[in-house]
Amino acid sequence: MTSDGIIELPGIIILIACILRCVQYVIQSDLKLGHYFWLASVLTFFAVVRRELNYVPELLIPSGFTFMNHSYDWWEDAVLLTVYLLIVCLLAYSWRYLWAVLKKVPVSIYIAVVTLALLEYMGENAIFIPESIGEIVEEIAETAVYAIALIYLWTFKLSEFERNVLHEQNYHAPCKAS
Repeated sequence: MTSDGIIELPGIIILIACILRCVQYVIQSDLKLGHYFWLASVLTFFAVVRRELNYVPELLIPSGFTFMNHSYDWWEDAVLLTVYLLIVCLLAYSWRYLWAVLKKVPVSIYIAVVTLALLEYMGENAIFIPESIGEIVEEIAETAVYAIALIYLWTFKLSEFERNVLHEQNYHAPCKAS
């Protein structure tokens, strides 16, 4: 594993925990829109993990690899595009649920995430941060954002949230499928 990978390891572990928590919510959700929203969340965290592990294909896939006359990069782009489109479609379909979740998030979390994103950008581009520690600052800021997401997911009370959502607006009826 490269030194870049060692720095990113805590963030990847946190992202995998986020994926597992979202899978749990997919299973536990009583609302159809909830299933779609949490599935989109799983796919989103998967896409972020893939972005964080962008160096792995270079280590594992031989140069010049082709499958059905297309390069690995073509297949990777096709799969990721499909995942991104699926995320957008699932979130568009469950927009009421998404909006209810977004309204429930405290403003302080939005402020913290935006601040950390700016710090990450500054570290990545060596803006007011020495180039020698910019990468470390970037990775620490990313890991902090992932930790905030995990803490929020862990403290999120799905059954209570969905009970309140059902009473507030006219959402799809609870899912009867077992």
